[in-house]
Amino acid sequence: DGFLAGAPEFHTAMFRVLLATLALASAADAMRSTAFRRPERTSSIAASTTAKTPLPATVKPGVVTGQALVDLLAHAKENEYAIPAVNCVSSSAINACLEAAKEYKSPIMIQFSRGGGQFLAGKAANNDDDAACIAGCVAAAKMVWEIAPLYGVPVVLHTDHCQKSWLPWFDGLMAANEEFYKKEGKPLFSSHMLDLSEEPLQENIDICKEYLEKMAKIDILLEMELGVTGGEEDGVDNSDVDNSLLYTQPEEVYEVYKQLSEVPNGKFTIAAAFGNVHGVYAPGNVELTPDILHNSQKYIKEKTGCDSDKPVSFVFHGGSGSSREDIQYAIKAGTIKMNIDTDTQWSYWDGIRSYEKEFHDYLQGQIGNPEGETKPNKKYYDPRMALRRAEEFTAKRLGEAMDDLMSVNSVN
Repeated sequence: DGFLAGAPEFHTAMFRVLLATLALASAADAMRSTAFRRPERTSSIAASTTAKTPLPATVKPGVVTGQALVDLLAHAKENEYAIPAVNCVSSSAINACLEAAKEYKSPIMIQFSRGGGQFLAGKAANNDDDAACIAGCVAAAKMVWEIAPLYGVPVVLHTDHCQKSWLPWFDGLMAANEEFYKKEGKPLFSSHMLDLSEEPLQENIDICKEYLEKMAKIDILLEMELGVTGGEEDGVDNSDVDNSLLYTQPEEVYEVYKQLSEVPNGKFTIAAAFGNVHGVYAPGNVELTPDILHNSQKYIKEKTGCDSDKPVSFVFHGGSGSSREDIQYAIKAGTIKMNIDTDTQWSYWDGIRSYEKEFHDYLQGQIGNPEGETKPNKKYYDPRMALRRAEEFTAKRLGEAMDDLMSVNSVN
């Protein structure tokens, strides 16, 4: 005591060391306490939607196909909402979609691309004749069939863009559907997309019609594309396309509607381009014209004399980064599905990025962190920790998309 009393500068230094140690310990405790931190939710989302009619009795929790799918899409059109469709390349991404659908009480479309299928199978897998691209999509679809009912929401299983040179992949998926149908009395996938928009219009229609005749026999819906979605996504690069091809004409939509409607039991949707571009761009760089969809509906009603004001079910591609106003005006024209890929890719990465930033000092080695040189870090570098944060960020972003699409609380 006498020594310390006689050395005030030493006493002050020791006190500062003690304060620093306590502060470090407090910071470490705070970091640990937020290891499972969830991103803040938008509390106004659920309250911002209008009441909807009950789902049709045919629409049950889990994967919906055939008449149940047709009824679900009709419900979306009647109640003026669209279903978000998300490209998934992992089981974690699938879980994020299902979590969002459950939390915000919305249907969800889980879709796979050709490249996504290969990634799901593993990049080292043999991909001769698209074997890995097919197997990855099939395996992921079977996973969704198993777990989707646990979330209590209707789920649509879909595959994305298939251009003419990729038809062997499409044929492999159809073979898997036929095999599944023989055993279960229903297809493995709810729907598939053919993107033959780079071909002449009549060739596009003829090939789609040929496939729709096969799909109709096993209750699969066809999504076809008219015009071209600009930008680049998953191996489809239309970044240098003629700008005029980004805008479909009502007469073209009518030709598709007229000829595909001739297929018995044929069910189809149309992804008609109205300036859509894959990716996210600065404001003003993309000019959407949803009036094309409204004008197409009017034109078809006049030509066919049908009672419906919205005879066509439209699909909105390149939805990431679009304004809420454009999205909802397109929905009023009969859009029942919107693809979301770029925004969910970012949200997934952003979750991982935020986790690494928060726990950076715990992720530099297996041993040693701010709590001590011998402290283990296993619970921090466990892959589930960062992936869980990615799922939470993606579910939150999808909740915002569901709000824009007015699908929140449509599962009642």
